[in-house]
Amino acid sequence: MATKRILNLCAPVDGWLEASADGAAPADGKPVLRRFAMTAYTGGPMTLAGWSHPVVVDLAGLQVSAKSRPILKDHNRSLIVGHTESVSVQGSRLLVSGVISGAGSVAREIVDSSRNGFPWQASLGAVANPGAMEFVAKGRTAAVNGQQFEGPVHIARRSVLGEVSFVALGADDNTTANVAAAAIKEDDMTFDQWLVAKGFDPASLNDTQKASLQAMFDAAPEPKPGAVTATATNDDPSSGGDTDVVARIRAETAAETKRIGEVRRVCAVGGGRHTDLEAKAIAEGWDVTKTELEVLRADRPVYTGVRRDADAAQSARAVEAALCISAGLPETQVGKWYDERTMNAALARDLRGAGLHTLLYETIRAGGEYIRPGRVDNDTIKAAFSADRRLIQASGSGGSSFSTISLSGILSNVANKTMLAAYTAVESVVAMFCAETDVNDFKEVTRYRLTGTGVFEKVGPDGELKHAGLSEQAYTNKVETFGRMIALTRQMMINDDLGAFLQIPRIIGRMSALKREEAVFELLLSNPATFFSVGNKNFISGATTNLSIDSLTQGEQLFLDQTDTDGKPILLSPAVLLVPSALKVTAQVLMTETRINETTTADKGKPAANPHAGKWKPVATPYLNSQGFSGSSAKAWYLFANPADVAAIEIAYLRGKRTPTIESGDTDFNTLGMQWRGYFDFGVAMQDSRAAIKSKGEV
Repeated sequence: MATKRILNLCAPVDGWLEASADGAAPADGKPVLRRFAMTAYTGGPMTLAGWSHPVVVDLAGLQVSAKSRPILKDHNRSLIVGHTESVSVQGSRLLVSGVISGAGSVAREIVDSSRNGFPWQASLGAVANPGAMEFVAKGRTAAVNGQQFEGPVHIARRSVLGEVSFVALGADDNTTANVAAAAIKEDDMTFDQWLVAKGFDPASLNDTQKASLQAMFDAAPEPKPGAVTATATNDDPSSGGDTDVVARIRAETAAETKRIGEVRRVCAVGGGRHTDLEAKAIAEGWDVTKTELEVLRADRPVYTGVRRDADAAQSARAVEAALCISAGLPETQVGKWYDERTMNAALARDLRGAGLHTLLYETIRAGGEYIRPGRVDNDTIKAAFSADRRLIQASGSGGSSFSTISLSGILSNVANKTMLAAYTAVESVVAMFCAETDVNDFKEVTRYRLTGTGVFEKVGPDGELKHAGLSEQAYTNKVETFGRMIALTRQMMINDDLGAFLQIPRIIGRMSALKREEAVFELLLSNPATFFSVGNKNFISGATTNLSIDSLTQGEQLFLDQTDTDGKPILLSPAVLLVPSALKVTAQVLMTETRINETTTADKGKPAANPHAGKWKPVATPYLNSQGFSGSSAKAWYLFANPADVAAIEIAYLRGKRTPTIESGDTDFNTLGMQWRGYFDFGVAMQDSRAAIKSKGEV
């Protein structure tokens, strides 16, 4: 696909600036604008950056809008000089005239430097239409603008004029520039007026900067009224121009080398801090005075509403760690989240016992404001919220040097850590016998377990291997969301009550863990679709199924006898013995003691050796015998396979997030506070019935 090509077509300015005589203003009271005229292009070949051969613009194909075109400096849209009033093509020349309508220091620079005799040149910003560039190869010729050009050369047959710029050095050196100074006399400027004209705020400058600028102001030459004409040199000897081209080039090269050296010296202040400014100054032809001004402008403090701090991230982490300790999290646990330097700062006197008030004042300070420490009131809270919004906006704009202290961000991190500590403190057992997996959304997902049919067969003399069949077993699961809202109220902030704020994250963390346990055991005890049944060969009932050596033997055999769809053994063994809390001690004894004295109902002796000692991991839970769940029993017990092998129950999480989440959000307009939401996305489902057996536990 063809693309548009940008052409910056440079040529010296042939123009003039004028104003009304004696500085008289027109009758309508509007300011008199200086005018200019340019011979902007003479139709010849130009050497342009990015082009391997000279470029000629076909003036017959140059489109010029009827609207005024901007007059810029160095093709920079922010450096406005004026606008055009007339653009015309006369033979092989492009003529441009207009007014200096720019109101800033750029337009003043053009006028002042013209008074001093600087030969400004013009550069046309044009866009070549797709497919409009014609290449003339070496040995061929082409007619353009009434002239014959030999290749290799590029010809822009169709292009659109965008803007015209004043530049220090053009590519077409055959046009001229005439600049007449305004007849309007300028009032003598004071130093402060000069600063404002140059774009500085006098109140924002320090003493060193003011001294440097004062020296530049004192050294500046007085403007000299009268017409000043600057004409570009024509290097063609046949037209009567300068014949000592080599000498002139040497002089220009020496002057340019000196200018670049001075620019580099000025930009090297502070060990080369202004490398980008140096490159721009060299590329755009700045003199030493302009470079010094720009360096001073870059060095002056810029108020953004956000405090810049090289160690801001470290400060934010220290405040966060101090709040975690104040929230009651063990110091040893907090030390695992933060480095030694952060912990030392968090435990130092300034942050020891930090609370919500500490965070409010740190946020205000980081946002570039100051409020007298003391009693926290509505003004303090509003100032902290305002600073927090600026900090978030600054961070989102990509400014890595901005402070990372944030009211909402730090409280979110502390709330998350408090919630996670409460979540992990719950002694969960479901992960010991349930498989855990991830899904991408909240839609119901189907899992397929492929089982091989048939066994290895003897290979015949022909070496042919028989195909083994695969049969699918499908199971479904679906993720749901569980959560609560958290609010940081005005009362909590005024009371400096960090504990009250963090009470809900603690509850969310603990309730999330309990909800997961509850969901698993509620599903298990409901026995959906008769998951545990005689038909599935995973349920034993009747007498002597209570937890004992004999019933464990019976359950293990039932486990080992599980088969695939062809009736072949799948060689699956139990790994976890799950019992209600009422049978916890019995299960521990059976799994640890090698000798147990059991008797029959007839009071007859039995072997004392325990064949099941150490076989499986005993896991006890009160959910199995809780009266709040349908199907609960204090006698029933279960054997489960290792869930990494084959799982009877699956827990699915949304996109790998296996712990709850807390996110900050805005409160209602009528609420002076902040709020967060805590939620947990997971789902549970029964899977392979051959991975578990249940005993009714009857005596």
